[in-house]
Amino acid sequence: MQAVGDYRRCRGATLYVTLEPCSTHGRTPPCTEAIIAAGFHRVVFGATDPNPRHAGRAVKVLRSAGIAVTCGVLVEECTELNRAFNHWMTTGQPWVVAKFATSLDGRLTRRPDEPQWLTHPRARRHAQQLRARVDAILVGAGTIRADDPRLTVRGVPGARQPWRVVLTRSGRLPTRARIFTDIHRERTLVYCGQSLRAVLRDLGSREMVSVLIEGGGDVLGEAFDQRLVNEVQCYLAPLIVGGPVPAVGGAGVPSNEARIVLEHSCFERMGQDLCLQAVVAYPPR
Repeated sequence: MQAVGDYRRCRGATLYVTLEPCSTHGRTPPCTEAIIAAGFHRVVFGATDPNPRHAGRAVKVLRSAGIAVTCGVLVEECTELNRAFNHWMTTGQPWVVAKFATSLDGRLTRRPDEPQWLTHPRARRHAQQLRARVDAILVGAGTIRADDPRLTVRGVPGARQPWRVVLTRSGRLPTRARIFTDIHRERTLVYCGQSLRAVLRDLGSREMVSVLIEGGGDVLGEAFDQRLVNEVQCYLAPLIVGGPVPAVGGAGVPSNEARIVLEHSCFERMGQDLCLQAVVAYPPR
């Protein structure tokens, strides 16, 4: 919504939004109040708000104020755009994206004496855009010890720095690691001895809607084993490296019938690399 001083620009206009405007007080006043005050003539929205406090209420509020309302436009497309928010609102847990780069033989890393990167710069720049869209980036303690990653958003102008989340069993982490000493150190959270599910539940209670898991292989394996991953973004490099770390560890599936399926797959070529983005579908228990 525009500032109060600019409301005269909106008078008589039509407002198009993907999600039903909220109609109750929370961290901010209701959107419906701002819409009425601005003098919009008509509101068109796609999906109904999944929050039971809001769901369907905006239509009544706006129409009672004399504003024409059209709803249910491109519902599936609008729901897809808001899928992370919808998931968080209905489950209390963030939408989890598993992001990893892997060689053709399913390895996260090269051998220790070889260069670190599997993918080329174009794919790595694309991954930065993904970081810019999430509320938190999560890794295991092994990744901090081995790579000392920054876990920052780089090359995306105006991007907000996500929270950085570290899982550790022992609590032994290098105190001089960059995530503890750089300018974003106040946006770093460490969870010691807690399950991934418990951590995600806590992040959800902190109103983090989306979380990007970047590794390592053990954390990714636990996430898939516990059915916590909602989306995959995988960068596939045309390499066979024989590295020591598999892309996804964990217990795996007991049979093909229990396999995890990726749906709505989208492939994009990035130079020599290939990016796969898909939604995760788990088999019935």
